Amino acid sequence: MPRSKTLQDRPAIAFLSDYLPRQCGIATFTHDLCEAVATQAGRKYEVFAVATNDVPEGYPYPERVRFEMRQSVRADYRLAAEFLNIQQVSAVCLQHEYGIFGGACGSHILALLTRLRRPLVTTLHTVLKEPSRQQLQVLKQIAEHSDRIVVMSDVARGMLGDIYDVPEDKIALIPHGIPDVPFVDPTFFKDQFGVEGRTVMLTFGLLSPGKGIEYAIEALPKIVAEHPEIIYIVLGATHPHIKRESGEEYRNALMRRVNELGMSDHVMFVNRFVEMDELCEFLGAADLYVTPYLQEAQITSGTLAYAMGTGKAVVSTAYWYAQEMLADERGRLVPFRNSDAIAEQVVDLLDNETERHAIRKRAYNYCRKMTWKRVAQDYLDLFQTAREAWVERQHRVAETPRERGASLKEDELPEIDLRHLRTLTDMTGILQHCRFATPDRNHGYTTEDNARALIVATRYWDQTHDEGVLRLMQTYLSFLSHALDEQTGRFRGYMHYNRTWDEAPGDEDSHARALWGVGCGVALCPYESMIALATRLFLNALPAVEEFSSPRAWSYAIVGIHEYLCRFGGDSEVRRYRHVLAEKLMDYFEANMSDDWPWCEHVVTYANATLPHALLMSGKWLQNGRMIDIGKRVLAWLLEIQTNEDGHLSIIGTQGWYARGGERARFDQQPLEAHALVNACVEAYHVTRETYWLGQARKAFTWFLGDNDLRIPLHDFTTGGCRDALHADHVNENQGAESTLSWLIALLLMHEMQTELTLGEPPADKVLQQRPVPRAIKPSGPVVATKVEQDARTDRNGQ
Repeated sequence: MPRSKTLQDRPAIAFLSDYLPRQCGIATFTHDLCEAVATQAGRKYEVFAVATNDVPEGYPYPERVRFEMRQSVRADYRLAAEFLNIQQVSAVCLQHEYGIFGGACGSHILALLTRLRRPLVTTLHTVLKEPSRQQLQVLKQIAEHSDRIVVMSDVARGMLGDIYDVPEDKIALIPHGIPDVPFVDPTFFKDQFGVEGRTVMLTFGLLSPGKGIEYAIEALPKIVAEHPEIIYIVLGATHPHIKRESGEEYRNALMRRVNELGMSDHVMFVNRFVEMDELCEFLGAADLYVTPYLQEAQITSGTLAYAMGTGKAVVSTAYWYAQEMLADERGRLVPFRNSDAIAEQVVDLLDNETERHAIRKRAYNYCRKMTWKRVAQDYLDLFQTAREAWVERQHRVAETPRERGASLKEDELPEIDLRHLRTLTDMTGILQHCRFATPDRNHGYTTEDNARALIVATRYWDQTHDEGVLRLMQTYLSFLSHALDEQTGRFRGYMHYNRTWDEAPGDEDSHARALWGVGCGVALCPYESMIALATRLFLNALPAVEEFSSPRAWSYAIVGIHEYLCRFGGDSEVRRYRHVLAEKLMDYFEANMSDDWPWCEHVVTYANATLPHALLMSGKWLQNGRMIDIGKRVLAWLLEIQTNEDGHLSIIGTQGWYARGGERARFDQQPLEAHALVNACVEAYHVTRETYWLGQARKAFTWFLGDNDLRIPLHDFTTGGCRDALHADHVNENQGAESTLSWLIALLLMHEMQTELTLGEPPADKVLQQRPVPRAIKPSGPVVATKVEQDARTDRNGQ
């Protein structure tokens, strides 16, 4: 839960960001700015921070932090807005970078901003020249909610107007702050680090592959040949996120290269996160500062600002911020990924001491306007301007007509709660049944439940990047890997609690659901090792479906193929399977449906909406209008026959189903059906852009919450699970895997849909975007998506 402390009785300014001791450049910036503003404001304002936590346990924050939000929990953002509103803060200062907030492209912050009723000043640490659709929409909406936008470079100010449509009078340029230190001779500090008598070249900051340190290292042999006294200090810990994903792989690779070049006596790695006082001492000891970053698209750099502010001669690649800061002979620019150019400029500066010192002085004098004291006053002045703009904006606010489909955008959806999923899951996989909410070991595990669990885990990861779900992903992948008989290419269906299999293969529907699960693994797993296993399982299991006769199996396989193609859209063999199965499904409908019975079978049974879901999806992919028309007609009919007089969903029951010409069974109603309808209605909206389908998706979803024949919720908020069925006069209190997973898949999809509506619709002709394989591992064979690979859904990963 979010935590807070009581404020004093003074007007307050709140900074919203991550915060020290979290190891992050923006956390450092926010801490320094917050302290500077507090010092400059004196007793006029109470200054505090609202911090986002990227780990469940949070951090041992200083007293300055008054409220904490879990990064991936949307509800915490709403509570933070309530906290800020209640405190009547004079201004909120948001430090924005996509990666420090939860949701797609950091979109969870919008849940706070839409509820915030206080003046807002937003500082942008990233402005992209070529943003994805979601990145564009997130930043546009942040700008709309902001009374003033702060950037730290002219290039960022220009892009805000040209790309993000931000009015010029809303944008303020306030430089990156720097500590106010004297202009000193580098020899003063060198003895503290054991480098007296050496010429020091320095790079500092959290270590990650994008920093380009390898190019500075490659430059060393040529530098050493001219200046054998040189030592290159690489200062800083590895970025925590990089360390969690790949350990010290990058640092170790740099160290190996140093040894290979014979430069061990000329490189010092300082692997720790240093405090400001010690950082200034390291900077003081440096004769040269190098920033060999690899990408042009960087609108600010605290390390460059600090280096120049301490009077260092800088050699830098020509990223945007460096181009501005080092103009007018305040430093030297070199091309990207060019170690020879780095060596040439470093040697030239070391050979020309007079020029080097002139550059140092020009840099130092230029940065006097950037000291934290002056920057803090600039922010205080801007907060006053923002308050005036906010008051004026409140007077202009008027009621606007409610748009169709807005109810889904504004719904307070339940938070995604995986507690019961974790309760059901042991080291083997997810157990099939519960006695009430306690796992029942008598019934073992099914392959289809573990496939659904993998869908939940991967979708949850895609939305939250919560690393706590990675173990679950591995567990379900492991189960599915064990379930696949690679000799036959079929998934076995049932494992006893003692880990013995019923050796007969599972039925066609179970196999196809497993394909859907591993397809999601291919599309959404975060690491190459997991993607590789999911891809192998998918490709080994896919050929079997061509001989299947079940239309539900065809449909589940089609949905799984879609997931696979989200990453490897150019796989022509998988596209061939999609075409074959889609044609089979459409032919089956056309051969059996009639005007009064638009269904492909004589009995409407289970998972019915999966069939029109697959038709709609396939029609979009294959540009087949007939498939789309049949899919819409069938889905509308299923909704019609499963809507009661009150307009609520009334699912066809398992006690008799619905035979052609017969009476529809009202009970027992299964969560699987509601989940299938949510999926199909969302797909219908993505294909048609008709807002009618949003309302139908919401109707199917709220069946779980009590909008049903008994007006009783099936979702259990106390456990996070879902009850197994709706009977004629009660609910089945058992909370097994199928029902809980159906609830979670539907909930995840509604959250995804809500985010899409918040960010705005993607273009109607958006081409399917392939997901990159993490860590540069590419599949063999052709993988180039074609124009017909049009995505029927929103771009989930913000590519």
